[in-house]
Amino acid sequence: CTTRIIAGVGVPQITAVMNCVEVAQKYDVPIIADGGVKQTGDIAKAIAAGAHSVMIGSLFAGLDESPGETILYEGRSYKVYRAMGSLSAMKEGSADRYFQKKEQKKFVPEGIEGRVPYRGKLSDSVYQMIGGLRSSMGYCGAPDIETMRTKALFVRMTAAGLRESHPHDVIITKEAPNYQAS
Repeated sequence: CTTRIIAGVGVPQITAVMNCVEVAQKYDVPIIADGGVKQTGDIAKAIAAGAHSVMIGSLFAGLDESPGETILYEGRSYKVYRAMGSLSAMKEGSADRYFQKKEQKKFVPEGIEGRVPYRGKLSDSVYQMIGGLRSSMGYCGAPDIETMRTKALFVRMTAAGLRESHPHDVIITKEAPNYQAS
């Protein structure tokens, strides 16, 4: 979504989760991380920050089971993606969610429309997501989700560190099912 850019409101997902967990745990309220999941490792980070579950949008948008037309663009398959806060979604009824009137010229969208890479079946994608979470839990020494939620430690990473985390100095010739270069 584009809320942080359009409305100037919001914080990075890990910060949001940690801040919410700090208050919610006093009242035994579960936290759902909503947004920022671009790779399977982002699920593990959200759980490690204290979330009980995650909401996933664009990662699921490219699947067979998701709505949207499959198109071919420059030799690759994509699915058309429309965020809930996009102009066309608002025209079809999601404007109420954003407390906006029905007049289309007054809509202020906080989402985009575009295409996402086609990713195949939901079951295959979920298998990779679970595998990524299990791998992360193993590296963190967490035998279960609750340990991951409450005992994980974070290290601040620089932009250079993030670049170093991705494959470099090589041209990828075969995509993995759980990784796509941005």
